[in-house]
Amino acid sequence: MATAARRVAFEVLSDTERGGSLLAERLARPDVEALPPRDRAFLHELVMGTLRHRALVDHALAAALDRPLARLDPAVLTILRLGAYQVLRLRVPDRAAVSESVELARRAAPRATGIVNAVLRRLAREGPPPLPDFEREPLAWLTTAGSLPGWLAERWLSRLGPAGARARAEAFLVPPPTVFRLNPRVADADARLRAAGVVAVPLVVPGALEAREGALGSLALEGIAYAQDQGSQMIAHLAARESGRVLDACAAPGGKSTLLADLGPRARIVAGEISPARLGTLASLLARWGGDNVRVVGADARRPPFARPFESVLLDAPCSGLGTIGRHPDIRWRARPGDLARHALRQREILEALAPLVAPGGTLVYATCSIEPEENEDVITPFLEAHRDFGTAPPPDWARVFTDGTSLRTLPERDHGDGFFAAILRRR
Repeated sequence: MATAARRVAFEVLSDTERGGSLLAERLARPDVEALPPRDRAFLHELVMGTLRHRALVDHALAAALDRPLARLDPAVLTILRLGAYQVLRLRVPDRAAVSESVELARRAAPRATGIVNAVLRRLAREGPPPLPDFEREPLAWLTTAGSLPGWLAERWLSRLGPAGARARAEAFLVPPPTVFRLNPRVADADARLRAAGVVAVPLVVPGALEAREGALGSLALEGIAYAQDQGSQMIAHLAARESGRVLDACAAPGGKSTLLADLGPRARIVAGEISPARLGTLASLLARWGGDNVRVVGADARRPPFARPFESVLLDAPCSGLGTIGRHPDIRWRARPGDLARHALRQREILEALAPLVAPGGTLVYATCSIEPEENEDVITPFLEAHRDFGTAPPPDWARVFTDGTSLRTLPERDHGDGFFAAILRRR
């Protein structure tokens, strides 16, 4: 029988391939959480690595197969990908990678044990085929070694040029750093961080720390530290107020709401969220973290149920998430070209609905975790043309390193984390 970590990894990847839950949600289910810590860590490496390098793995499998990958049963293809990733990228003995994969097939696709055994043995014996030469075939390199879907590779190649597209693809192949912040309500948070063996260095965003050694572990569960990319932290800083009313319009899972509360203890934070399940997640975080000045409200941002204006409104808009595919590798395979226009339509609708809630002299921070212009500049530019009472506002001095024209941007290839976009709009 295959090890528990491999069995559950197969189930997680199968669910992802079927278009089920988002990977982050799937990895939080009981079958994953029930594994011992070492097995759970191995499962995460198997799942995340297989998804990050899926195109490279498929390139190697295609050379070892006598038929197109598309003709394989989905369960068999998933087993082959898991096995090939172990052979190609992990320090797992080839014999173990092959035999464990055969055991998975014996359970999930009994008729395919022979092909799984033959293909993985051949791959272990002969090694992977040569990769396309980047200088001569940049698109072919991006869709194999760069592990990008074809439409995204073509898009970045056109927009960024060969060197820029390669730099971005390579940045997304590397697991992003663990960035976090400490709870200001915990007086000995620094001491407890050191006691846990975590060595951290400060980043550009005030209060953002990168863990160079150690793991947050129980510190996160106890509400002492909260893992949050510095781009995400930047957005909350831009919308924070020391006092007054602040609306976080699409608030779950709550990282930005809690940071707004940390930065403005005298402010009144309203955290709105339309999803009942995500409202529960938000409420649980607040209970663990603190933040008595945050009020959680079930609300549709396209039809906000508020009568009084806010001094600051934060719209971290629902988006494609293409700026986070290093952290959420399933997104690169879920996303489709038409998603950008669909998200942009909803983003415009929410922006129009929230604009009247901004008090004169107040700010509206529009942000996404996308690095695609359709969801960013192409939303903000027509909004400003149609709303002459709004204009762009300058960022704080510390954020100028992220400035791109009149907006701000974190870039994976430059800032070693997620890709975020933000625009600070002030109502005259």
